[in-house]
Amino acid sequence: MKNVDVIVIGGGLLGCFAARNLCRRKLHIALLEAREDVCTGISRANTAIVYPGYDHKPGTLKAELCVRANARFDALCRELGVPFSRCGSLMVSFGEKADAVLKKKYENGLAMGVPGLRLLTGEEAAAMEPGLAAGVSSALYAPTAGTVNPWELGIAACENAAANGAELCLNTRVLEINRTAEGYRVETDRGSFSCRAVVNCAGINADRVQELLFPTSVHIALDAADYLILDKAANRPGHIIQYEPEDGGKGFNAVPTVEGSLLLGPSERENATDFAVSAEGLSFVRERAGRVLPGLDLGSAIRSFAAVRPNPRREDGSSIGSFVIEHPGPAFWSLIGIKTPGLTCADELGRYLTDKLTAELGAEENPAFDPCRPGIRRARDLPLSKRAALVRENADYGEILCACEEVTKAEVLEAIRRGAVSVDGVKRRVGAGMGRCQGSRCTRAVMELLAEELGTPVTAVIKDGPGSEILEGGYGKN
Repeated sequence: MKNVDVIVIGGGLLGCFAARNLCRRKLHIALLEAREDVCTGISRANTAIVYPGYDHKPGTLKAELCVRANARFDALCRELGVPFSRCGSLMVSFGEKADAVLKKKYENGLAMGVPGLRLLTGEEAAAMEPGLAAGVSSALYAPTAGTVNPWELGIAACENAAANGAELCLNTRVLEINRTAEGYRVETDRGSFSCRAVVNCAGINADRVQELLFPTSVHIALDAADYLILDKAANRPGHIIQYEPEDGGKGFNAVPTVEGSLLLGPSERENATDFAVSAEGLSFVRERAGRVLPGLDLGSAIRSFAAVRPNPRREDGSSIGSFVIEHPGPAFWSLIGIKTPGLTCADELGRYLTDKLTAELGAEENPAFDPCRPGIRRARDLPLSKRAALVRENADYGEILCACEEVTKAEVLEAIRRGAVSVDGVKRRVGAGMGRCQGSRCTRAVMELLAEELGTPVTAVIKDGPGSEILEGGYGKN
């Protein structure tokens, strides 16, 4: 049996940031993830928006954490070596009912202290974004909104946690949790753990994990969402464009990503069973895109994908407006009702949990904690003179494996040495396979490097990301 102070269950964004922040205290942390890598579930399919904080009811924990998290995001991404674009957002409306919604959001934002918010006329919005459709009646401008690569952020947080002493246990499925005199015993398919505290960050399985020991007031339904990605060569807006429909239905986002592409979506579908896209959902995304940004070349789409998102509900089926964080037992905390803006608030939620457990465990501050994690050096981001110097230092920087994204052999090797064990894992760390050809030219080379570095046959290399199995189990005894 392995003895630690805190077990964090789930290696998504929330779990990685919980582990990282708990390392700010003198605690031995173990992060348990059921899959072969972190951020392979709901964290990998995300709208990628860092929200400003006007969408939430003033006085709620969600609103408070969102505004605070947004203000800290530049510093957070500098610490973790992750690109962040504070491009601002424009939420547009086309009628009186939607205008009233924008006004309410504006008032919420003012009450929460969201900086720089402005209500614009349609003419002012069109001057900022000429590609908007005619007939915009008003727009809410939020200069602090931004975008980040969700899985790159989560992976960086995990690497930083590991560098600060957290133990990462992959391919480790939690089967059972029991109380002990010292705290808890967590049984997994890879052995037993004894701990003083448990932090449940199991995402779509968070309710099932809590129910291994405690009842829960909420249960997680699964919704699906469909997205399109347009090629870098396509025209794209300079801001995040959001649409508030006049009929009060599902809105729409157009997000200029940090990689240079344009992300469109999402649709919204109930009762998700896997990560498969739907024709109906993609038709919705295309219709919304054409309605709001009619000049977009939707024929330049290079990829579609689907997300699975938790939708926590009460026993009576009612939805939940704010975050739900349950504390059903001593030093047992469950992030059981976290949805948008979970990406924005991941670090703040980790800080929140750390403060709660510090009070319960009497943990001291860790003066050796280092918040900085160096990113993987990207040759494409350097001027030619510095690229040449890098190649002289390491010849592998002179061999481009992914031509679309200009990813070199050295970067792929670094991704593998930092924990990638699949083609998908390499893609999420350095972007190989994310460009126009979607990996048709580089996948084989990436697989061969994985096989060589991992000491396995090419035929045994994991290629694809998660499938339906991620929704079918993962926790508890079968």
